[in-house]
Amino acid sequence: MTEAARKAAQQAEDRLEKVAKNAREGFARVAEGSFTDKIKKGRFAEPVDHSAGQGRDEASRRAPGGPEH
Repeated sequence: MTEAARKAAQQAEDRLEKVAKNAREGFARVAEGSFTDKIKKGRFAEPVDHSAGQGRDEASRRAPGGPEH
């Protein structure tokens, strides 16, 4: 292989490595911020208020024909 061909091949290889590196970094950024990851980390977690559900449960127990009657 001539020196010119060797130099061209090296430049092509360097460019392809740069493209691959950029693709990996881009994928890592996209995958890092995925919705599933945010849910797993608890970013959307809010304190749960069970008091509303408890009130409905008590009302259904007091309904006619319920266990108290």
